[in-house]
Parts: sequence; structure tokens; C-alpha cells
Amino acid sequence: MAGRNGRTVRDLRRANRAAVLQRLYFDGPLSRFELGPVTGLSSGSISNVVADLVADGLVEEAGSVDSDGGRPRTLLRVAPGAGHMIGVDVGETRVRVELFDLTLTELARAERPLEQQRYEVDVIVGHIRDGVAEVLADAGIAPEQLLGVGIGVPGIVEHTPDSGAVVHGQTIGWDAVPLEALLRSTSQLPDGVRYFIDNGAKTLGQAEMWFGAGRGAHNAIVVLFGSGVGACLVTPEVEHGRAVEWGHLTVRVRGRRCRCGALGCLEAYAGAESLLDRWREEGGRPPEGADEETALSAMLAAAYPSGGEADPVALGVLEETAEYLGAGLSDLINLFQPERILIGGWAGLQLGARFLPAVRRYAASYALRHPAEKVTIELGRLGPDAVTVGAAILPLADFFARGGRRLEPVPEGPVPVWRAALEERGH
Repeated sequence: MAGRNGRTVRDLRRANRAAVLQRLYFDGPLSRFELGPVTGLSSGSISNVVADLVADGLVEEAGSVDSDGGRPRTLLRVAPGAGHMIGVDVGETRVRVELFDLTLTELARAERPLEQQRYEVDVIVGHIRDGVAEVLADAGIAPEQLLGVGIGVPGIVEHTPDSGAVVHGQTIGWDAVPLEALLRSTSQLPDGVRYFIDNGAKTLGQAEMWFGAGRGAHNAIVVLFGSGVGACLVTPEVEHGRAVEWGHLTVRVRGRRCRCGALGCLEAYAGAESLLDRWREEGGRPPEGADEETALSAMLAAAYPSGGEADPVALGVLEETAEYLGAGLSDLINLFQPERILIGGWAGLQLGARFLPAVRRYAASYALRHPAEKVTIELGRLGPDAVTVGAAILPLADFFARGGRRLEPVPEGPVPVWRAALEERGH
């Protein structure tokens, strides 16, 4: 039965369950008495919702605390083993797959290096499929226990009713790749286990806002530096974040050619791949056969040695990069006036640890004074695994939004449009 505002009793119960679950998740353990004020629910509603969640195995007791003159109050928490999520990072040098329990404790991981074939679609799909099977087997978790598989990818992700998530990754040669459909067509997972696919910078932003340096901020930008460059904008209007192709903002007219094909993009100067190319062009010598992460570490060691003289070429390229980064951040400051900017990604964490003060200086000098005085620029706190954590949050957030109810399996029907699309691509 629907009320005057169109909400049914079922909608109300789902919202009440979601409110209790989220407060226990972020602020727990809490007692029933404490849950009332933080959720806005009556004591009767709290008792009913908690009883429901305990019966479903989602909430469990976690000790007790003394009350003022009365009986000890029982503390409640989200049960870690009540569900599991997988997070996948389709990165520049590897595909990383991690299995988490409901409280995002890592249970298993698998990594597949990306070498000559790099972003060949079938290779990526195979790595994801095999990695999911590996982590489930390692942890002894049945596929039916999964709430979903979250995947962070480079590029723009379009969600379509027929093909699911379609990836437009111009810099990696992906032109409208129906990634979700490809995974579903070869999946060993039950029908009720969904794939949640989004931009990797957005999943990084989600992780930092939930658990990292973004907690408590209402208006923040999380930037990702790897081979390429991306960003996620979080505002009260876009609380789950919006990916922005910041790496393809023009910082130099008729400048270096970017992987996207345009000239003068920020990524052509600040992305790790381009940074290493510039070092080579100036006479630098990265280790033979080294991957990008190892080569960037070598460049930083050459520019900032623990003893002896610095390599002037490496130092010069890095100092110029700090200015490009600062100038790029100044555009974000002027456009969005954030209260925080967080720098993450494997390259961002390596670079930021060395010249974050210089980046701050340049950002302030290029930005308008008023918004620049109100922003703080910091490193992310979750390390290089932040994209996988954020990817795992995608099914978790969906689970919370449904009040902790699992998805029902989708019944078989007519051949879906996405399957016909795959057949056209030769799959």
C-alpha cells in the first residue's frame, strides 16, 4: 500500500533497515539506545529493525557497556561474514582482484600482470574471470555468498539498459566495449550476482571518501595518477562522485601528443608513462625491461638520492612535472572550489611523497586566491589498493541501498540485446 508521498510500507522498511545498517557500519558498535538519535527512528522501530537484521544474520552482538544506573546495554555491529564483495582494479600494469568480507577486510587477492597485450579486451576479461575464481577458491567462499563484483576501469563508463556497462577508453583503444556483457557471457557466477563497473578514479574517490582522507568532507576532489591521470568530483549534489576526464584538460597549446591523440593534455606531461618518456628523451636511462612502477622508482631515486649527487635530468623533469600538476590542480580549484584535494594512485603516492610541497605552491600561485586559501591538498591514505577497495564498495553501497536484501536471480527470458551485440563482435 502506498502512502501520500508514493512510498509503500516495503519502501519504508527498506529505508529503515538501510539507515540502521549504515550507522552500525560507519559508527558501530552501537547500542539500540544510541541508534535512535543517529538514525531518527523511534525506539520501537529500532527494536523491530534490529530484530529483523539479527534474524537475517546481518547484525550481531559485540559485547556490552554500562548504562547510567540501569542494566548494561548490548552493543551491536555488522556481522563481517554476512556477505562478501570482490573488487577489481583494471590498472596500467596489472589486473588486481581482491575478495573482502562485509567489513572490507581483505580475505584473498590475485594479480595478473599486463605486458605486451596490455588492454586486449579478451585478455582483460579472462584475467577478471580467472582472478574471481582464484580468490573465491583461496578463501573457500561459495559464489552464492557474493553481494557482487565491483570493477574499476580506465575511461568513460556508460550504463545502458541493453548492454549494461559499456566502456569508452580512448587512451587504451577501447571503443564502446560492452565489458559487462562480455563478463556475463563467460561468467561462472550465479545469476543474482551482479557486476558493478565504473571509472577507476571514481572508485578511488569512493574509497577515500568512505574510509580515507576524504571522510567528513562535503566537497572534495580525488585525483588518480598512474600511467594516465583522472579525477573524481564529490559534492553534496553528487555524493557518490562523478568521474571527470581531468587528464585530458589542455595545459599547453600545441604541446606533446597525448595517448588520446590530442596535443597538450595534462596526461601527456604528468602521467607516469609520459613522464618516463620525457626522461628518456632528455637522456635518462630507466632500468632495462622494468615496468612503469619500477622505472618511476628508479627515476625518483636518481633525482633524490640518499647520498651523492642528484641526476640533473631526472630532477629537472620531475620539477617541471610538479609545476604541471600544480597548474592542473589550480583549474580544479577555480572550477569546483573544493575544500579538499586528495592525490592517489600508485604514481601519485610515489610522486607526492617527494614533491607535495612544490605542487601545493604551484597550485596556489596559479589558482584564484580566495578558493586557493580554502582548499587543502593531501595524499590519499588508502595506498595503492584504494581502487579495488572502492570497486568493492560499489556492490556494498547497492546492498545498503536495498536495506541489506540480496538481489533475486533474474529469470531466463528472450535472448537479450547484449548477447546479439556480442555475436556481432564475434564472441
